[in-house]
Amino acid sequence: MSNKTTKKATLNMRQYGMMIMLVVVYVFFAILTKGKNLTPMNINNLIMQNGYVVILAVGMLLCVLTGNVDLGVGSVVASCGAVAGTLIIDFGVSTPVAMLAALAVGAAFGVFVGFFVSELEIPPFIVTLATMLMGRGLCYVILKAQTKGPLPASYNWIGTGFLPTIRIMENANGGKGIDLICLIVAAVISVLIVLAEIKAVATAKKHGLPTAPAWQLIVKDAVIICIVCFFFWKLANYNGIPVVLVLMAILVGIYHFITTNTVAGRQVYAMGGNAKAARLSGINTKRVFFWVYANMGLLAAVAGIVLSARNQSATPKAGDSFEMDAIASCYIGGAATSGGVGTIIGAVVGAFIMGILNNGMSLAGYDTNIQKIVKGMVLLGAVTVDLVSKRKKG
Repeated sequence: MSNKTTKKATLNMRQYGMMIMLVVVYVFFAILTKGKNLTPMNINNLIMQNGYVVILAVGMLLCVLTGNVDLGVGSVVASCGAVAGTLIIDFGVSTPVAMLAALAVGAAFGVFVGFFVSELEIPPFIVTLATMLMGRGLCYVILKAQTKGPLPASYNWIGTGFLPTIRIMENANGGKGIDLICLIVAAVISVLIVLAEIKAVATAKKHGLPTAPAWQLIVKDAVIICIVCFFFWKLANYNGIPVVLVLMAILVGIYHFITTNTVAGRQVYAMGGNAKAARLSGINTKRVFFWVYANMGLLAAVAGIVLSARNQSATPKAGDSFEMDAIASCYIGGAATSGGVGTIIGAVVGAFIMGILNNGMSLAGYDTNIQKIVKGMVLLGAVTVDLVSKRKKG
């Protein structure tokens, strides 16, 4: 029994390795920038600047789990933003209708890819490469190579807005106080983390499964709770909770549930690395491929809306290289190159590691070209570690 416990503990430590890396990278840039990345304003900017990358990473993980990627998401982001911006600026369409139109365009791209991949069995790499070119061309045609803006406040709210706040500890020197809502949310999340851990341990013991030592669980939860409290304390000292953070949390929660607690999620994992074996076991692989890529198109549309709202305009260059950031987020977050391994939480952590790298190097004054070199090295390192560890096991 002790051997099983040790093995389980090691697996838990590996699972949270990316979380440790996230903290290390953030602390490193806190030292390098002399605390510039610790300010409430910068924490808020970090969320808003990476919201659309997180949304794309959530959808991209499902593609990666099947052993493939989607190269066209950046162009779909641009096209969906272009549709919404053009409808509002040129045709005076209301914000809800423009958003629905953008979602419809994204879903259409996803269905297009899903059809060719699932029914005609064209390799996803080729199909999504085609949509990357087609989507970018469509964006330029819609916008006529022009920027459409400024977009109305009702539209921009989803990318730049905040939830209502309740201020406490206001002072007479012009300070706006601390947002009580942020503190309540932090407390609730902390309690839920502890309760979830207790439930997980109880379930494991009930089924006779090994559990990690109590000290490891306590340390792990303490670190996560500290991160949560730090994060929300900074937001409480700024403008409160951004709307895009709520959107991200909802999407992450939904897709975490899908991948961990549903038949559809288990089928996606089963396809990773061996779609033929999955098909022989009775899984309808065509249907899985179809909904995974249709879903990716829909989430790319959501990201397109958030990005154009953040920029308060639709631009032809929007979404440039976003597919690379989304793919890198998945691999840095622990997804396997062959598919079948990876988590939604890991992809989100990977997205924020990429975001912290971008943000930290910008604050430190590094050139954008240097930033690309560093990001490429981090991606290569993450994939190399995955492949080398697998070879050692083999």
